[in-house]
Amino acid sequence: MTTTTVPVTTARLARLVEDIREAVGRGLPPDITAYLAGERLAAHLGADDLLTEEQCEGDPERYRQHVLHTEPDGSFSVVALVWLPGQRTSIHDHVSWGVAGVHRGVESERRYRLVPDGTTARLVATAEVTNAQGEVSAFAPPGDIHRVHNSCTQKAISIHIYGADVVRLGSSVRRVYDLPADEI
Repeated sequence: MTTTTVPVTTARLARLVEDIREAVGRGLPPDITAYLAGERLAAHLGADDLLTEEQCEGDPERYRQHVLHTEPDGSFSVVALVWLPGQRTSIHDHVSWGVAGVHRGVESERRYRLVPDGTTARLVATAEVTNAQGEVSAFAPPGDIHRVHNSCTQKAISIHIYGADVVRLGSSVRRVYDLPADEI
């Protein structure tokens, strides 16, 4: 994944950040905070004035992450993930609660659970989810193992909010799973 920090903020993105700041500032449990942040995000998805042209640029080699905002106290980050057709993540989980909303295109997700398999473990698929523009999903560890991919024939862009400072951490990913898994 290529990471780019773009300091330009649109007026709509600034409003979204204020809305998220209010939700996070309530100090509620992670799952409720993710739900509230998702409600705030949904109203902005698909709006032409949310991202700059540069924040919509992809990478032909892998999905691209544009860091849009990191809260100074590290309590949340907002990123845009730009996916060209067929691009996907590894199977992974996260360091914190999170929200993903499809801004453009369609993304598909396969969710997994970790189950014992003798002396090791394996990943068993639990759900297949397809999200179109405007749809939002929220998660909170544990149990947030998944793989995401662009399942449409055009560029897809999703907006992600994480309850952590992804610039300081380098990523929202806690662990990448290299175990036997049900495949897409």
